[in-house]
Amino acid sequence: MIISSVKKALDIIRLFNSTETRLSLSTISERMGIPKTTAHHLLATLHESGFIERVNNDQYSLGLSLLEVSQYVRVNVELRDIAAPFLRRLGDSCNESVYLAVRDKDELIYIYAIETSHRLIARSAVGVHAMLHCTANGKAILASLPDNEILALLYRTGMPGFTPNTICDKDTFMEQIQEIRASGFACDNAEHETDTYCLGIPIFDKNRESVGGCSISGTDPEILGSRKESMVRLLLQTSLEVSRCMGFVPTNVKNLFLS
Repeated sequence: MIISSVKKALDIIRLFNSTETRLSLSTISERMGIPKTTAHHLLATLHESGFIERVNNDQYSLGLSLLEVSQYVRVNVELRDIAAPFLRRLGDSCNESVYLAVRDKDELIYIYAIETSHRLIARSAVGVHAMLHCTANGKAILASLPDNEILALLYRTGMPGFTPNTICDKDTFMEQIQEIRASGFACDNAEHETDTYCLGIPIFDKNRESVGGCSISGTDPEILGSRKESMVRLLLQTSLEVSRCMGFVPTNVKNLFLS
């Protein structure tokens, strides 16, 4: 279902170009084929969100929020393109699903995936959002943040349960964050999807900030059991290589949290 008001707002943004960086309310109304009052309400909404700036009483231009969004897109595309060959090799090595995810505000979004045929949910995870507290990639990314930022995020989002194994208590979760930092990797013990087990490690950039995470996921419980050591080794190698390509210079190749 297409929401007409959202489409109109996006169409207004597309009216601006390199030769017409400022447009009047009358021009926008005319080109959109909508009344001035409707155009004004749409512009007011876009202005409130920072996507449109009001230059003077009757002139509008694109806002800085678009620049912020475009920077996220550029970084995510760069990360995806750099990581893709390493993730394909990882998928071949572990014979399990492999995911690349980044933080999208208070959630996780998957931007690249190597899916296996025995994945329980028969659809690609790319473009899917998930909560941070119940996924291996989400936990790995959170563990790279200061405790106060993690707690603030958990306060905003809550900690809903998705399976009987989901950690829904902040104190217990923060104890696990400490364990993740000490071990260098995060686990998802069927906490987001029933009978799905994952390992995740963050990816860092030249500023030593986490820009995402890569994970191994499958239905075999031994991913967190007898296979864990070998899986973590493969995952760490992949994360390390991608991080280096993003400009990160590690000082500890066994635990990126300690670098």
